[in-house]
Amino acid sequence: MNQTNQTWVTEFFLLGLSDDPQTQLLLFVLFLAVYLGTILGNLLLTSLVLLDSQLHTPMYFFLCNLSLADLCFSTTIVPQTLIHMLSRRKLISFTGCAVQLIFILFFGSTQCSLLGVMSYDRYLAICDPMHYPLIMTWRVCGLLALGCWFSGIVASLVDTAFTLSLPYQGDNRISHFICEPPALLVVASADTHSSEMAVFLMGVVILLAPISLIMISYVCIIMSVVRMKKTSGRLKAFSTCGSHLIVVVIFYGSAIINYMTPKSAKELGKMVSVFYTVINPMLNPLIYSLRNKDVKRAFKNAANGRPICRT
Repeated sequence: MNQTNQTWVTEFFLLGLSDDPQTQLLLFVLFLAVYLGTILGNLLLTSLVLLDSQLHTPMYFFLCNLSLADLCFSTTIVPQTLIHMLSRRKLISFTGCAVQLIFILFFGSTQCSLLGVMSYDRYLAICDPMHYPLIMTWRVCGLLALGCWFSGIVASLVDTAFTLSLPYQGDNRISHFICEPPALLVVASADTHSSEMAVFLMGVVILLAPISLIMISYVCIIMSVVRMKKTSGRLKAFSTCGSHLIVVVIFYGSAIINYMTPKSAKELGKMVSVFYTVINPMLNPLIYSLRNKDVKRAFKNAANGRPICRT
């Protein structure tokens, strides 16, 4: 074995999305615009929920938590990516890569759990409206939110431990624009089967468990809506759940492709990662705002300078 292969990696070279200067400049403009939209959209939505008393409900409480996770998730990724798009050498230290990995997994896993909890909240609101206020108390909402954030910590620590416990020697070129487990495992200098299985199994827990809850909740919701006699009631129920379903499909679809298929093509993995790490955090507040009458009402009141509804 030559001396190069015996050298421990102290920094990684991220190959990014393109090595063409013009393409990188275009991507820089697009990523910057999306990131600014993410910040503005999530902060605006959170502010409206906090200031308008009519939005002080469990659904919007969980939505605020999702917006916070989206904002932190995007901030963990996009600023560093923007810097690299303007740099000739896209270097990140081993420590910096580890920190980014931890926070990507933390905020991403928290999003998964929050989407599952939000589906359960919609199930109770539509299928058991009489007992909904008794079940979804603020104490219960707080505990559910804490559980979501705690699940993110656990998933992050497990995946990070199995990914970074491997030796990284010699090749430090990561065919990606961020530090993610699937991309890092490719350049590890040892057998990665055990780590890949650990990441896969954690993906099963953190992705498929909430999806199962979401599917069960929506099967019950659909059955309940079908039994409704009034068309207006059906439309209101579907409108309430429509935004959540759109977000679920976008986020989970791309995350499952990336994490549940670690042997997938590198270019496909990068493109999918762009969707759920950069674009999705911007889409979430936009989807919920455009399809939600209460949010649009709160925004119009704020834009027109009308008094804010307070408790």
